[in-house]
Amino acid sequence: MRTSQINRNTAETQISICLNLDGSGKSEIATGCGFLDHMLTLFSRHGRFDLTVRCVGDTQVDYHHTVEDIGIALGTAFSQALGDKRGICRYGDTMLPMDEALILTAVDLSGRSFLGFDLPIPTQKVGEFDTELVEEFWLGFVRKAECTLHIKELAGGNSHHIIEGAFKSAARSLKKAVLIDPVYADEIPSTKGVL
Repeated sequence: MRTSQINRNTAETQISICLNLDGSGKSEIATGCGFLDHMLTLFSRHGRFDLTVRCVGDTQVDYHHTVEDIGIALGTAFSQALGDKRGICRYGDTMLPMDEALILTAVDLSGRSFLGFDLPIPTQKVGEFDTELVEEFWLGFVRKAECTLHIKELAGGNSHHIIEGAFKSAARSLKKAVLIDPVYADEIPSTKGVL
C-alpha cells in the first residue's frame, strides 16, 4: 500500500499528515483555517486519496505559515508515498468546469519541481482567507513532491469557484499520474531509469 505519515514541526506550525494514495477519498482535516479545510476535503474526495491533516499554527498572525507549511508537508507525503515511482502513469491532466470558471491542470511526476500558475483570482480574500496563499500552497507542494504542475484558468469566475476548481482539477490530475499502469507496472516511467 502506498502510504505515508509526515510530521513537520517548526516555530510557526506543528503539522501531521497521513496519506493513502490508493484510498477512497476519506478525509479528516483540521488546519485552523476553515477555507483550507474545505479545499483539502475536496482535494481528498476528487483524488480519492485518504487524507488526514492536523495543524496547529500561528493563525493569530495570519494563515500564511499554515497554508505554505501544509503545502510543503503534503508534497513531502506524496513523495514518500510514491517511493521510486515504479509503474506509475507519471502524467495526468484535467479540464474542470466549476460553474462559470474553467480550470486546466496538468502534472508530471518528473522529479523536477516547477509550478506554472496562471490563475488570476479577482478578489484578495475569500472570507478571511487571503487568495494569494493559493499559489504559496502549490509552490510548497511542488517543491517537496518534486513534480511539475501547471494550473491555468481558461475562463474566469468568482474567486471561490476558481480556487475550488483548481484544487479539484489538481487532485484529479494527480490521481491519474499516481495510478499504476498495469502494462508498465514493474518499470520506472523514464528513459533515465529514475525519476
